Amino acid sequence: MYALYLVEDDAQLAALMAEALARYGFRVHQAAGDDFWRLAEAVDEVKPHLILLDINLPAYDGFYWARRIRAVTKAPMLFISARGEPIDQVRALENGGDDYIVKPFHMDVLVAKVYALLRRAYGELADARDRLPTYAGLVADMTEQALVYGERRVFLSPTEMRLMRKLIEAKGKPVSREELLIAAWDEASFVDDNTLTVNITRLRQKLKALGLEEAIVTVRGVGYRLEV
Repeated sequence: MYALYLVEDDAQLAALMAEALARYGFRVHQAAGDDFWRLAEAVDEVKPHLILLDINLPAYDGFYWARRIRAVTKAPMLFISARGEPIDQVRALENGGDDYIVKPFHMDVLVAKVYALLRRAYGELADARDRLPTYAGLVADMTEQALVYGERRVFLSPTEMRLMRKLIEAKGKPVSREELLIAAWDEASFVDDNTLTVNITRLRQKLKALGLEEAIVTVRGVGYRLEV
């Protein structure tokens, strides 16, 4: 049974979400009371498989807490917000989120997104990724959610890891933006193009931390390729 940590300060909506998710067999832990002032600690105590995180919260916003939470877990993170502007979705991804859903939403859509994130991180899609894809000394450690080069290691979000795996498996050949979108989010038509750009920027920064500057090369009119 997967454990979910729900951070939503609207008690009525939180109850509806928890009820809907529980019907599908999820074990839902809800943030309450002092938890909103110590969310990173609360998440570390619960150790959930997935976090549902609102943006407008009593103490600091969801972007702040996402950064703090990322320091204690690599579990998939689904942002929940009434903010539907692209900039908010971009900020959510920049701060460690893996997906975003805008209020009001149908509970079936929420459940589908939760299943999709869990499937990619832990389910049958993850099982096939356990064979450590490599290219030119760069290793994608799927179990540890880490990218390894020599003695250096950086940790990736589940979305970043799916993108990195696609680039590594191409062995230096160009990968189209559409292929990368589908690899990371299953359905390219539902993802804003800026979302991919943001994640590629984050990957470039992490590759730089490994000592690999400009390792992801833009191929004009196509997409990207890995140059190690």
